[in-house]
Amino acid sequence: MRRPGLLASTWVLFWKDLLLEWRSRARVNALVFFSLATLLLFSFALGPDTALLRRNAGGYLWLALLLSSVLALGESFRVERENSSMEGLRLVPVDTRSIFLAKAIANAVLLAALGVLLVPVLVALFDVRIVLSWGQLLTIIALGCLAIAAPGTLYGAIASHARARDVLLPLLLFPILIPALVAAAKGTTLIFEGDPMTQFPSWIALLGSFDLLYWGLGIVLFPRVIEE
Repeated sequence: MRRPGLLASTWVLFWKDLLLEWRSRARVNALVFFSLATLLLFSFALGPDTALLRRNAGGYLWLALLLSSVLALGESFRVERENSSMEGLRLVPVDTRSIFLAKAIANAVLLAALGVLLVPVLVALFDVRIVLSWGQLLTIIALGCLAIAAPGTLYGAIASHARARDVLLPLLLFPILIPALVAAAKGTTLIFEGDPMTQFPSWIALLGSFDLLYWGLGIVLFPRVIEE
């Protein structure tokens, strides 16, 4: 029997994760309600100062996505942990790296869809306008969610073996994500307020470099993480 390639294995496992998510939809519903509640809390906590809300709207978007990602990433290995499915996946003749790629891509797609969903809410709550293009907004949402998903999936696999996994994951993840979150928040703010100094490409370059680094590290390190 010929061993399937990396891309074919990743595609099959990716669709497996999406189908499981679609059938239960528990994680999706929790993410949507939690992220909406987070944005509402930010708007209520800062009061009626619409100028301050508008100026910091990009940061609030990424804080909501970051906090929601802890729920998404923590649950990404729940099925494998509860049903001991990871051992079964390791016995299947597929490249172990495809497990990481499938889960990281699925997490990134889920977070990116959540980010797109939150943009109209952000416009309604914080009275922001999209000054630059929708293409630039979608680009920075995609790159930012890829930046969260790669180290988040890797650390989610590490934390899944720990007893205090719900505490361990954010402790490992949040410090690593600081450069990516700063770049994503700054770039999103420029999209809402305009970019007279042409700073947007620099933040995109920083996010892209972060993505390349941590996706590469995830591909290299994940096989060691899931070893006994």
